[in-house]
Amino acid sequence: APEDMADEESGEMPKIEADEDDDNTENDDEELNDEELKEEAEGDLKEKKVSVGKTCLPGIVYLGHIPPRLRPKNMRSMLSLYGEIGRIFLQPEDRSVKRKKKKAGTKACSFTEGWVEFRDKRVAKRVAASLHNTPMGARKRSRFVSDLWNIKYLHRFQWCHLSERLAYEMTVLQQRLRTEISQAKRETNFYLANVEKSQNMDKLRKKRERKGEKIEEKTWNFTQRCTEDEIQMSRLQQTFAPDTCWCCERH
Repeated sequence: APEDMADEESGEMPKIEADEDDDNTENDDEELNDEELKEEAEGDLKEKKVSVGKTCLPGIVYLGHIPPRLRPKNMRSMLSLYGEIGRIFLQPEDRSVKRKKKKAGTKACSFTEGWVEFRDKRVAKRVAASLHNTPMGARKRSRFVSDLWNIKYLHRFQWCHLSERLAYEMTVLQQRLRTEISQAKRETNFYLANVEKSQNMDKLRKKRERKGEKIEEKTWNFTQRCTEDEIQMSRLQQTFAPDTCWCCERH
């Protein structure tokens, strides 16, 4: 009986110790998982605080040269490799240039300048500093290889300033058109008034001719200034006068 008890005790004790070790390992794993979750939560909070403290301000770059056949989608695909892009505006050609192209038989619309907004102004500064005066196309078969980037970062420039500038240019253009139209109207009115005046004078002259009255034609009493050719000819005539021989003077 004592031997059986010893065998039972010797058989049961290792099982209890193994169970206790399993419980300890599970508790340690739970503690480690809790610590990892806490660290991840703290890291997320720190990232949120950093993102809130350092907000990404947008930056705008100016493009002084836009090659032909380049569209906003091409510009977006070319510059999106360097950073996230917001809005893009390309200034189209003037209407007079478009009319000349239509008369020549080309309907392609080109752009003269452009503005690109990056989500982060630091990326915009780096892009403007690294891409300026470099080829626009990376591959030899690209159609923009022969064109160079003419790009500049606009310091403290916002998109609202661009809209204000475009609105100002539109108002200036409208004002200029109004002044040109008013000038053209004044010229046409002056011309029509002179035509009517000349017609009335012709009628009066014909009436006087029928009556047999003498008509005195008006003459302008002023002397016209000599032209440059006339001045040079007069100087030559004075130097080569008939009383003196230029051959004798030369000898």
